[in-house]
Amino acid sequence: MSYPIFEEQVFEKLDFSSKSFPTAEYENCEFKHCNLSTADLSNCVFTDCIFTGCNISNAKLGNTAIRDVQFIDCKLLGLRFDNCNDFLFAAKFKHCNLHLSSFYQRKMRQAKFSNCDLQETDFAMAELVQAVFDNCNLSGAVFDGTNLEKADLRTSFQFTINPTTNKIKKARFSKDSLEGLLSHLDIIIE
Repeated sequence: MSYPIFEEQVFEKLDFSSKSFPTAEYENCEFKHCNLSTADLSNCVFTDCIFTGCNISNAKLGNTAIRDVQFIDCKLLGLRFDNCNDFLFAAKFKHCNLHLSSFYQRKMRQAKFSNCDLQETDFAMAELVQAVFDNCNLSGAVFDGTNLEKADLRTSFQFTINPTTNKIKKARFSKDSLEGLLSHLDIIIE
């Protein structure tokens, strides 16, 4: 099936929360302060796009292609990135709220999360090799069978990562965050 293609367009202050979002391919497009909350983005292709100040909470991402997409100052509550198309999936997040989102089994080598709220986000079985979590709140985030090799979590906080059930070889942590790596031992750190 062939979908329309939008290239180098700016979509600003549009509300798709109560109307249909056009299934299409979006290349080098910018979405500024749009409301895509609960929108159906299934089968859309986003390549080299930037979302700034958008609310995309609880949108449907069935087979959605996210290829080199940046999310800046966005509200992305409850998004199921695990439902996205696997081919060339790549995203960067800056100052975003991803509370309760899911990256279950998602391959995201060199992913970047900067100043994000990742509370209760599911990273189980995800491949986050060389990922950077810069100043992120990871309270309640799920890491189980996650590959965090060479990942950088030095400035992030409130995480609990069990080294026996996750791959953390050469991952970087701060001394202040050691409690999050040892909590499974039920010991007291003073």
